[in-house]
Amino acid sequence: MRTRQPKLSKPVNPPNFAHAALQIFAANERMNQFIIEHLDPAAWRPKSAVKPPGNVRTIAAIFTHMHNVRCKWVRLTAPHLNVPAQLNRTNCTPQQARAGFAESAARCSDMLAEALGGEGRIKKFLRDGWAKPWPPGPEMLCYMLAHEAHHRGQVFMLAHQLGLPLPHEVMYGLWNWDKLWKECGSPGGPGADL
Repeated sequence: MRTRQPKLSKPVNPPNFAHAALQIFAANERMNQFIIEHLDPAAWRPKSAVKPPGNVRTIAAIFTHMHNVRCKWVRLTAPHLNVPAQLNRTNCTPQQARAGFAESAARCSDMLAEALGGEGRIKKFLRDGWAKPWPPGPEMLCYMLAHEAHHRGQVFMLAHQLGLPLPHEVMYGLWNWDKLWKECGSPGGPGADL
């Protein structure tokens, strides 16, 4: 039995959407930093004896991929911004990843602010050279968040498979958005002034 998909109406950005989007992306970035901060160093790039079976990326490779994709989004969508240096998955340390993530998050925030703030400088969101460009809007933010959430799930699963799971406080902490927003400098989070 097939279900009917709802028809989508034309997207509408509420007046404070750009501000809320930046707060949401900041919370997303805090999640990434929180995971790297609490990850057992042995899980970052495990020795071959403790690797899970199959051809899987290391956690170091997953995080460098996430950063490098952010750099690509900025390079393709907002080339007028300073594109952060890419990270090398074979020798990147957790400290380098945290610094790189902070920089790529700042550039992505700049890009989102321009794209969603109505300034008109960014006309389209380019996810990749092969992908059809999208007009800037909520879909841009959703795509960016979905990409990173997918890879965070991989990190949690891989750490667990390595026998080095992240502490429960981290797993549950990712769902404490009020705390994440406060840590990002946004005491009330999106909609607090409604």
